Amino acid sequence: MSQYDLVVIGTGPGGYVCAIKAAQLGLKTAVVEKRATHGGTCLNVGCIPSKALLHASEMFAEAGHGFEKLGIKVGKPELDLPGMMKHKQDTIDANVNGVAFLLKKNKVDNHHGTAQILSAGKVEVTAGDGSKTVLDTKNIVIATGSDIMPLPGVEIDEKQIVSSTGALELDKVPGKVVVVGGGVIGLELGSVWGRLGAQVTVVEFLDKILGPMDGEISKQFQRILKKQGVDFKLSTKVTSVEKKGKGLAVTVEPAKGGEGQVLDADIVLVSIGRKPYTEGLGLDAAGVALDERGRVKIDSHFKTNVDGIYAIGDVVAGPMLAHKAEDEGVAIAETLAGQAGHVNYDVIPSVVYTQPEVASVGQTEEEVKASGVEYKVGKFAFTANGRARAMNATDGLVKVIADAKTDRVLGVHIIGLGAGEMIHEAAVLMEFGGSSEDLGRTCHAHPTMSEAVKEAAMGVFAKPIHA
Repeated sequence: MSQYDLVVIGTGPGGYVCAIKAAQLGLKTAVVEKRATHGGTCLNVGCIPSKALLHASEMFAEAGHGFEKLGIKVGKPELDLPGMMKHKQDTIDANVNGVAFLLKKNKVDNHHGTAQILSAGKVEVTAGDGSKTVLDTKNIVIATGSDIMPLPGVEIDEKQIVSSTGALELDKVPGKVVVVGGGVIGLELGSVWGRLGAQVTVVEFLDKILGPMDGEISKQFQRILKKQGVDFKLSTKVTSVEKKGKGLAVTVEPAKGGEGQVLDADIVLVSIGRKPYTEGLGLDAAGVALDERGRVKIDSHFKTNVDGIYAIGDVVAGPMLAHKAEDEGVAIAETLAGQAGHVNYDVIPSVVYTQPEVASVGQTEEEVKASGVEYKVGKFAFTANGRARAMNATDGLVKVIADAKTDRVLGVHIIGLGAGEMIHEAAVLMEFGGSSEDLGRTCHAHPTMSEAVKEAAMGVFAKPIHA
């Protein structure tokens, strides 16, 4: 028996950050991780490896199509897919080893195996060899993350019909890829293989891509992707995927019903969302309540209905984002240490790491309109930005939404090169309740892409200078 102040189940971004913060605050902490390496889905088969391939494929495409416009002649680039995959694996290794080092540095005890909550205060760990250890603890944090959402009637084999995991491991560039789902994961991984030479078709049940994204931004982004060669079938559902020779036959039909058609594919990527991972945790026996979507029910302090058991990240309600889980991990650690942990769910940025990137924070125009608040919108296109012109990166725009009466910024949405970096000045502004005038009157360095953020803000309370 080991006595801890806190045992964290899962070492994804939420879990390992929670454990490190708790240890830094003086709590005796342990983690339980079923994988051989730390970092969860994000570091092992999600955010990090996908960004490695996104960047590498962007460089490949730039060398093949963008260098000549800049006066650089290099000839046709040759793809070394094994080399690209090695870069991906090296990136994974560096990150997961870094997390292991940080846990050790902060004196967090590490238990590898599957965890089962026997009751409040007791976690049983089953190691790979079948041996069992019971950890005695004052508090438990469930940070087990999420798993892929299956498509009914379609069996994922991770060879031809793949999830995001299999899409990161293909050993050759497919001729045709059908992506089921027009969300972040599908668009990111679809764009990787599209840049490397595949013909990509995205099938989306809704009438727009990036479901919860601002409608105007979604439409603009779809136009940009179409220009890059991605085909879209919106308001369409996949009814079956069957093997046909060496390929696949994907039957689709209108979402509301009607005559179907068959799409040929070499690879089908199923990316229709993710579901909370609670399998095998013993939550029923421990009395931990779940909601109608299988998520762990918590109160405003991350506490479940059982004293001493808490939950964070993808396994609870809210956006399934690594940084949201990290902030929750810090907040619950602070709370357990007697401090006032808090997460502002109104200011959580989200990014689609395609090229160009799409980034947003706060409310969409549709959400503001539905709330009944009078609002103003300022926009500025990168076609009018000097730095964007210099880099041949004029696709996209910045959109700022503010309260018409108070001028407080309610939402910012960006499509453009580096949008994922630019969004954070909007996040900081909104954390302090800032106005569009605060943003528009803040001096921005010239020439930068970020000047477009300033100009869009000026478009709310006055007029842009350069448009």
